[in-house]
Amino acid sequence: MNDRVVLAYSGGLDTSVAIPFLAEKMGAEVVAVAVDVGQGGEDMEVIRRRAIDCGAVESVVVDAREEFAARYCVPALQANALYMDRYPLVSALSRPLIVEHLVAAAREFGGTHVSHGCTGKGNDQVRFEAGLAALAPELQVIAPARDHAWTRDKAIAFAEEKGLPIDVTKRSPYSIDQNIWGRAIETGFLEDIWNGPSEEVYAYTADPAGPREPDEVVITFDRGVPVALDGRALTPFEIIAELNDRAGAHGVGRIDLVEDRLVGIKSREIYEAPGAITLIAAHMELENVTVERDLARFKRGVDQRWTELVYDGLWTSPLKRALDAFIAEAQRHVTGEIRMILHGGRAVVTGRRSEASLYDFSLATYDTGDTFDQSSAKGFVELWSLPSKIAAARDTRR
Repeated sequence: MNDRVVLAYSGGLDTSVAIPFLAEKMGAEVVAVAVDVGQGGEDMEVIRRRAIDCGAVESVVVDAREEFAARYCVPALQANALYMDRYPLVSALSRPLIVEHLVAAAREFGGTHVSHGCTGKGNDQVRFEAGLAALAPELQVIAPARDHAWTRDKAIAFAEEKGLPIDVTKRSPYSIDQNIWGRAIETGFLEDIWNGPSEEVYAYTADPAGPREPDEVVITFDRGVPVALDGRALTPFEIIAELNDRAGAHGVGRIDLVEDRLVGIKSREIYEAPGAITLIAAHMELENVTVERDLARFKRGVDQRWTELVYDGLWTSPLKRALDAFIAEAQRHVTGEIRMILHGGRAVVTGRRSEASLYDFSLATYDTGDTFDQSSAKGFVELWSLPSKIAAARDTRR
C-alpha cells in the first residue's frame, strides 16, 4: 500500500501544487483537509473539488467555525491574550485546531504522513509540528515549501507544467492569513518598516478617519464567555462575526507591529482584528470590576505566559493546561455587561454592570453617604510605610 499524506489544504497555489508534487516525489496518495475557521473568501465546496482536480484521492472540508470560536478564541479572550501587548494571536490560535483535524483525518484515512505549506522562516511550521508531536508522534511530517526551497516562480512553473486548475497568474503583493478572530498581512512593500500601510491592505476594517455616527454596543459575559450583544443571545462565533462588522466599520483593531518571531527574527506585521480587540477591551474592564486585586495582579502574569505559550506553538503543553485551569477559576465571577462606543478606530468602555461587582458605591463615593472610615487610614499608612522608613534610616547612618 502506498504511503498516504494528509495535507493541510488552503486551496491556494502552494498547497495545490503540493498535491501532485507529493504524489510524484513520494509515490504517495494525498488526502487534502481544508478547515473552515471563518476565513471567508472562496466557497469551501469549490476548494474541496479543486483538491480532487489537483490529484487528491480524498478531499475533506471541516466546518470548524463554531468550534474555533468556542474552544480557541474564547480561551484567548479569557486570557486577554495579546502577544507583545498588541497582537491577538490570529494565526497562532487556528493552528492547533487544524492539527486536531489533520490527525483525525490521518486516523480515518490511514495516513502515514502529514504535510503543510509553511516555510522555514515562519512561526507556523513550529505550531503545526509541535502540535503533531504531542497528538500523533507516529506521523511523519513533510514540508515541501521549506524542505525543497520552493519559490513562487517554481510553484507557478510546476502548476503550469501539470495543468493544475488554479489561477497562477494572479499575484498579490502580500501574504495574508485570516480567520474569524482577525487578519494578518505581511511581505511586499510592508517589509520596509518605514513604509506606512495603504488603505488597500485592509479588508476587515474601514478607514478610522471616515465620517460616521458612533455605534453603541452592550456585550454580556457569563464567566468570561461572551453570550449576548445588546441583549440578544448569540454564540461566540456569532458575536465575533457581528463585532467584526460593527467595530470594523469604525476602523477598530488595526495593528502595525514589528514582531519578535519564534524563529529568532523580527518581522513587520499588519493585523486587523476588530471583534477580538473590542471583546478583549470589554473583558478586561469586566475583570477590573469583578476580580479581586491580588488575583487580578497575578493573572496578568499568567495571561502573558499563556499568550507566549500559544504564540510559540505549545497549545498542548503541560504548562498551558495548568494555566488553563487557573484562568478558568479566575473567571468564576466575570459575569455582567459592558457598554462600549465604537468610533474613530477605538472601542471605548462607557458603562459596567455586574451582580458580582466588587465596586461598592458607598465606599467609593466622596459625597454624602460615604461609609469609608477615613480614621483607619492614618495607622494603615504608618504601618505600610514602616519597612521603607526603617530602611531609609539605616541607609542614612552608613
